[in-house]
Amino acid sequence: MKHLARYESYIRFKIVFLLLLGAAVVLMALWAVSAGSADLSLKEVVATLLGRGSRQASMIIFNHRLPRIMTAIVAGVGLAATGCAMQCILKNPLASASTLGIAQGAAFGASFAIIVLGAGLQNQTLDGITIINPYLLSTCAFISSMLSTLIILGLSYLKRVSPESMILAGVALSSMFAGATTLMQYFAADVKVAAVVFWTFGDLGRTGWQEIMIMTVVVLAAFLYYAFNRWNFNALQSGEDAAKGLGVNVTGFRLLGMLVGAFTAAIIVSFIGIINFIGLIAPHLVRRVIGNDFRYLLPAAALMGALLMLASDTAARLVVAPVILPIGAITSFLGAPLFLYLVFKGIGGGK
Repeated sequence: MKHLARYESYIRFKIVFLLLLGAAVVLMALWAVSAGSADLSLKEVVATLLGRGSRQASMIIFNHRLPRIMTAIVAGVGLAATGCAMQCILKNPLASASTLGIAQGAAFGASFAIIVLGAGLQNQTLDGITIINPYLLSTCAFISSMLSTLIILGLSYLKRVSPESMILAGVALSSMFAGATTLMQYFAADVKVAAVVFWTFGDLGRTGWQEIMIMTVVVLAAFLYYAFNRWNFNALQSGEDAAKGLGVNVTGFRLLGMLVGAFTAAIIVSFIGIINFIGLIAPHLVRRVIGNDFRYLLPAAALMGALLMLASDTAARLVVAPVILPIGAITSFLGAPLFLYLVFKGIGGGK
């Protein structure tokens, strides 16, 4: 009875932790809507969201801030959930879209679209640089990032390589794509190089409601797939032999899980650019509190990813307002110290 009571208490703690994370995301989103170069009070924000606000407040919120906030939440959930799943599938705490070559593959595709296919013609205004053909750029970035994933999965299927070898293959592909991107930039005109650099910064302001809807559908489908297979993830964390003994098709489950995660990350990166550390750091932050049980780890990591993205984007807008800093730089500054702290404290120390 004592052990049962302790277990029930721990489950209640996990549920409370999830509720607190959800509340933190809501509060951060409200603050992000109100804060900016033109500050709005909470009363104005609520009135505008209910359709009773002023014309100026409606324009600021619905045309500028709300799309950024929705992008931050959806992208944060997607990157963190896929990072969490990849770390469980590969049993490697360093697995994420960055270490598997997805991010660098997208950067190569974007560079190819800008430099070779001419998507890099740009307008430079007071608000920054606008890519003229964003759909061609996003398509090339997506195809290239998926190509990286398919190469890794193909090697895994044909050669039966270990999860550790898949990470090493991702690092090798990242290096290859980075070299090819650098070579293209070397021969490109200055204006196209500037467009490539601008894209790699990462920017939540590139998405409209159509792109947000696409990301939402993909992220929701991936999240539901992972949640539906939560027991398979728990079995896999106990070891391949244990998972096979419980009836899990380890090879098929691992390949499909990787494909779902890579597809989701590729969609996100192709729309908003390279965002570092969210998929890597969010699962580790919550794992130390909530443990390795995938039933709770997945939603906790997703909420933490949304919270980190919202905090990073809000900081990017406020630090030197009205100038908006690249969110990729903010997530790196935020994520690197946190990751080093977790490394020295013992990474992945879940119960």
